[in-house]
Amino acid sequence: MSAPAQDRRTQAAPAPPSPRSASSSARERWSRRVPMLPALIFVILVTQIPFAITIVISFMKWNAAYPDDISFGTLQNYITVFTNADLLRAVFVTIGLTVSVVLVSAVLGLAIALLLDRKFIGRGFVRTLMITPFLIVPVAAALLFKHAIFNPSYGLVNGLLTSVFGENAPQPDLMSTYPLLGIGIVLVWQWTPFMMLIMLAGLQSRPMDVYEAALVDGAGPGQTFRFITLPHLRRYIELAALLGTIYIVQNFDTVFTMTSGGLGTANLPYVIYQEFFVAQDYGVASAVGVIVVIASLVIATFALRTASTLLKEENS
Repeated sequence: MSAPAQDRRTQAAPAPPSPRSASSSARERWSRRVPMLPALIFVILVTQIPFAITIVISFMKWNAAYPDDISFGTLQNYITVFTNADLLRAVFVTIGLTVSVVLVSAVLGLAIALLLDRKFIGRGFVRTLMITPFLIVPVAAALLFKHAIFNPSYGLVNGLLTSVFGENAPQPDLMSTYPLLGIGIVLVWQWTPFMMLIMLAGLQSRPMDVYEAALVDGAGPGQTFRFITLPHLRRYIELAALLGTIYIVQNFDTVFTMTSGGLGTANLPYVIYQEFFVAQDYGVASAVGVIVVIASLVIATFALRTASTLLKEENS
């Protein structure tokens, strides 16, 4: 090897960091992390330690009615969750209610977002009104629908039927005959604005030059929606559905307020309340809670991956 080549390689080789610079960079990193330690400790104390205690209790045979019969190291609580008929029914109610509410809310949210994406007079005011149901306290919304809308004696639904079809109009009692449908309607009314907001944000981030090129090529509204709008909104629809699923799986207020878990409407969060506060079976209640948390974490993982993909696409 020639001398000039050796000189160039020697010049190109980076100098190893000195111990003083390495220690200063380490101190700088820790100086940025130290202010976050109180928040981290608070989160661990508030969330992780109670969850760890819940996991421990879920493996215990612990019923307040039998204080002298407490033992640890049993899987019976989890076996009970997946073999007890009432608990299994609650699992299926939770899955069915969540899937149906998410699907209907996503479809309605997409339709409303497409309408609000158009320019018209008072569009900002209409958008604000559409967000309102999502801002109402869930208990207040459940009471509103239960007494003011679904009530068979003086509710709005039966009042409209009477005004349209006369005194002989049917007077259905939705909360007695189809209580799950009534709960689903309330949840759809509350969560459709959330879906609409996310999808409206996706619509407003569309590349308009692609639409202009498609119109020049002779594509119609149906073709642009199918081949351009829907593929662009796919990530937003997934994110809205996943976030909605996380919250609807954990819904307790609406079920407790409208039916108190009766008539086959008890979902997993209500079962946790019933097992813990009514039956006082702390082991079974903790096992159900662990299952709900694990399911929520799985869904949240997919939601975070979808959100990170969206951010990468927008930054690229």
